[in-house]
Amino acid sequence: MNNHAASYAAFRRRQSQTSTAIEEFKGLYGFDFDPFQVRACKALEDGEGVLVAAPTGSGKTIVGEFAVHLALRDGAKCFYTTPIKALSNQKYNDLVARYGAEKVGLLTGDNSVNGEAPVVVMTTEVLRNMLYAGSQTLSGLAFVVMDEVHYLADRFRGAVWEEVIIHLPESVRIAALSATVSNAEEFGEWLQEVRGDTTVIVDEKRPVPLWQHVMVGRRLHDLFVPVEGADGGEDAEAQGGGRKRSRKRDRDRSGLAKPVEMSVGGEKMLINPRLMRMAVEDDRVTQLAHRRRHPQSRARSAPRPRTKHFPPSRVQIVDELDRDGLLPAITFIFSRAGCEAAVRECLAAGLVLTTDEEAAEIREYAERQCADIPQADLAVLGYHDWLRALTCGVAAHHAGLLPAFKEIVEKLFSRGLIRAVFATETLALGINMPARTVVIEKLDKWNGETHAPLTAGEYTQLTGRAGRRGIDVEGHAVVIWQAGTDPEAVAGLASTRTYPLDSSFQPSYNMAVNLVGQVGRERSRNMLEASFAQFQADRAVVGLVKQLRKHEEALAGYADAADCHLGDFMEYAALRRRLSDREGEQSKRRGARRRDEAVESLGRLRPGDVIRIPAGRHTGFAVVLDPGLRDALPAPLVLTVDKQVKRVNAADFPVPVEPAGRLRVPKGFSARSAKSRQDLASTLRNKINDGTVDTRVVKARHGAKEEDPEIARLRAEMKAHPCHGCADREEHARWAERYFRLKKETDGLRRRVEGRSHVIARTFDRVCGVLQSLGYLAPEDGDAVTPDGAVLARIYSELDLLVAESLRRGLWDDLTPQELASCVASMVYESRRNDDPYPRVPEGRVEDVLTEMERLWGELHEVERDNRVSFLRRPDMGFVWLAHRWARGDRLDRILADADMPAGDFVRTAKQLIDLMEQIAAAAPEDGGVRSTARKAVDLVRRGVVAYTSVG
Repeated sequence: MNNHAASYAAFRRRQSQTSTAIEEFKGLYGFDFDPFQVRACKALEDGEGVLVAAPTGSGKTIVGEFAVHLALRDGAKCFYTTPIKALSNQKYNDLVARYGAEKVGLLTGDNSVNGEAPVVVMTTEVLRNMLYAGSQTLSGLAFVVMDEVHYLADRFRGAVWEEVIIHLPESVRIAALSATVSNAEEFGEWLQEVRGDTTVIVDEKRPVPLWQHVMVGRRLHDLFVPVEGADGGEDAEAQGGGRKRSRKRDRDRSGLAKPVEMSVGGEKMLINPRLMRMAVEDDRVTQLAHRRRHPQSRARSAPRPRTKHFPPSRVQIVDELDRDGLLPAITFIFSRAGCEAAVRECLAAGLVLTTDEEAAEIREYAERQCADIPQADLAVLGYHDWLRALTCGVAAHHAGLLPAFKEIVEKLFSRGLIRAVFATETLALGINMPARTVVIEKLDKWNGETHAPLTAGEYTQLTGRAGRRGIDVEGHAVVIWQAGTDPEAVAGLASTRTYPLDSSFQPSYNMAVNLVGQVGRERSRNMLEASFAQFQADRAVVGLVKQLRKHEEALAGYADAADCHLGDFMEYAALRRRLSDREGEQSKRRGARRRDEAVESLGRLRPGDVIRIPAGRHTGFAVVLDPGLRDALPAPLVLTVDKQVKRVNAADFPVPVEPAGRLRVPKGFSARSAKSRQDLASTLRNKINDGTVDTRVVKARHGAKEEDPEIARLRAEMKAHPCHGCADREEHARWAERYFRLKKETDGLRRRVEGRSHVIARTFDRVCGVLQSLGYLAPEDGDAVTPDGAVLARIYSELDLLVAESLRRGLWDDLTPQELASCVASMVYESRRNDDPYPRVPEGRVEDVLTEMERLWGELHEVERDNRVSFLRRPDMGFVWLAHRWARGDRLDRILADADMPAGDFVRTAKQLIDLMEQIAAAAPEDGGVRSTARKAVDLVRRGVVAYTSVG
């Protein structure tokens, strides 16, 4: 075939994949579509659903927007769902700009704009609530776009996506848009099973190539180099995607790292040898420093990382990127305080990245967007410093920032006016805010419990922001060299492009009453069996069964190897094992008895008791501030002699504790006040010194060790067994031990197989058991929803059942609007680890009701335990006092100053409080007072900066 014929054939193939509608749609854009976009659009036009898995920035939203185009063409409806309100606002503005405000609506917790329009942008939760309520707005719905559908792996909110996918009418076509995941085909198969014809399209090619770098000092080094460019180190350049490690790093006799080879699409690449040498140099510095500090214990403990190559300051990082033409850049710092500190550092250094004209444009836009925020609030929000940083081209972006400020930063950055943004990882989750360069300051972050290394998926999500399609020829990812940086570990993150999508789905109380109310219990159970979670569990069972068969074959072999000519050795080995287990149980019982005595003694402590902590990190004398009796096990809050306020528990007391004296704790004592802590600790020391505290050490009480009759019987039976006299007894015993170890593992495997079968349906049955016992479902068979269940069906909250029970028992009936806001605040906030462990609550009626709510939570917790589920967390008092003050009209500056809470956190929590109180108003009985009280409470909270919302 000649060249002309080949070109014509290729043209005909392209034409066959497109259509009039697609060509018409292309006319709305200023660029040609990629093949994967055309294929996905064609599938939608042909009446199929579609799953598109592609890298960040690849243009997946084109497919979602084509669904919008088809709906408008056909006179039907399209819902465009997103996981977060900010992304909904952004997509709403995009669609309004293209189709006009009369054709596009917006529904989020904050906004309701033109909700009956043919195209409505909404958060996924809003659509879930519509489905359960049987909303008329669903009439005529033809398409649902599920942007960022990989959110269904989110352990807190992921179930919502699966609920929507399962419950949407069969006639609705889904356009699911996902980041690149390694099991897209599996997810697609599930969609095919529950939604019918679904085309799966996976595209792993980044539209803008990504180059990987490491910044050492103030110099950029390429992470990967071609094999022939190895000697040149950082002078050679290579792209960072699709690599696989071919061998582990090792070292030659001189101590230098040998080259580590990577495969890049069949081409051999190396991790930059200069970076490998730097890692070796850092190792030597670390070892030398360790030997100087610990000359007698060179290998006793892991040395603290040190580096010969010190990391650059944040100002230096931006300077270097600016010099190399790599701005705009997003620097990910996994701390809100770190982001704000970075902005202050840039301002203090006099860093200016804008022209006078750009600064004027920034100022004019920001002032216009903030014009509706009360002037009194602007000062406390740090508005003037924030605006000064913006005009210099620098900003922070994190969850603690006022939502309006975040929107302004996003808009100015997308317009190219902000050049350096310091952000937490929340920016990477869906916001369309690409940059030329992404900088990752550290490769570990706090995950709520510990500092954990970044996963390959998280690294991919963050660096996916690098490279603006249609603007940049290439994107750049920069990792900052820190003490202990391992180039091979960085390369492992940079070369892994995908991560698995795992379901986090589980039934909830609200979900159960809504499902049973719509289709009955049995059909609800069957519907939940269709979840992606059960689909994955069923697939996993196949592999587990295969593994189980192998274990059973091995068990037979071990039993043969333990065969003894004197008798049944497995019988003898079982006796030995029962004896060992019994001795272990007795030892545990003795330990448990001691722990119970310690717990009981802790439960008797009262505020002002002086105690001696005999073990743990807080050894020494302390005074009890709070007995800590709210939890199942007492955990007293104490002040130690060195002024530390800590919680202690039974682990700190190997023996029971007895008060060694008494001390009056001042009524106005505040654990957060350094002066209060110092004064009380000084009084404690004086008590110890003047002899009024018994300083004698309490010795452990040990009872006489009694011989257990069962142990004596087993020993006698074992010695009488024929195999006890076998010369090869211990050899046989080793095989028997292997048998028992593998049998334990095999039994566990068998339980896992049984546990994964119908796991979602079994959980649903337990949830229904809780609801039946409490009267939310019919007590006979649980196949109907009671009037109380209808109330629960309208509460979409993590503490849905506690809200419904509080309403049913009338706990809030006589509250004022301000008091109701205070009490409901305990159900929308979760304290951070550095929050006050003993927060203030309003005295009087609010305090009494909160106590009743905690007691009610305890009752529900017991019911959950009886039914083997655990969904309800304890009410949290961390926002109660703030909600109380805000609802009574206190000024924002005074509240935030006393609370030490970022404005963004305050506003976000206040809006969550409004959302839950609106649900309570809708669910409460019409003839009761709570409905009107809740509405009045909403008005009290929705004021000032909390009332300000922007969608443009």
